[in-house]
Amino acid sequence: MRAMDATVVRDELAARIDAVLPQTQCRRCGFDGCRPYAEAVAQGEAINRCPPGGDAVIETLSRLTSRPVVHLDATRGVHGPLVVALVDEARCIGCTLCIAACPVDAIVGAQKRMHTVLSALCSGCELCLPPCPVDCIAMVPAGRAWSAEDARAARARFEARGRRVLASPDVAPAESNGAAPIVLRSLGQDSQRGDDVAAALLRARERRQRSGPPR
Repeated sequence: MRAMDATVVRDELAARIDAVLPQTQCRRCGFDGCRPYAEAVAQGEAINRCPPGGDAVIETLSRLTSRPVVHLDATRGVHGPLVVALVDEARCIGCTLCIAACPVDAIVGAQKRMHTVLSALCSGCELCLPPCPVDCIAMVPAGRAWSAEDARAARARFEARGRRVLASPDVAPAESNGAAPIVLRSLGQDSQRGDDVAAALLRARERRQRSGPPR
């Protein structure tokens, strides 16, 4: 098979693989989203690195790639019911770090204003947890299953967010290995963001001190 033909076949396989992935964009597979993982699987990457998809996705990828079914790679996480993020409004300091981290635009809010998670849009990726400086976000049961329509909508929001980020003058083009766009902030901007977060943390501590110890 010619190199061009092989590339076309691989791209078509990647598209079929991407179509069956859950589109949670959680990165637990080790790639920066579902599409980069799909492309990697099409090139030989393991088919068992998607915890949100669980056994059902592994079995489908097995059929698509003509590889044997294997157990989910437990180092990537475990499969379970859908959970969604919930912001503790009393503790939120409005730093916007969770908004920047959300791959599917499921969090709304403004600088120094309370943030809210749109639970109907949240994919349960948990990417908003690490950047939160006051640990005011918890994952709670969604009470529903993640559907194929949820996956399609999440992919559309993820792609729209990517286009929006790439259109920003502060973003460098992504590399060809599927890496996420790199946001280029000046030292002054980073310093200002750090000052804002530090000030917000101080206000949060003062608010907790005024309210007294938990009962």
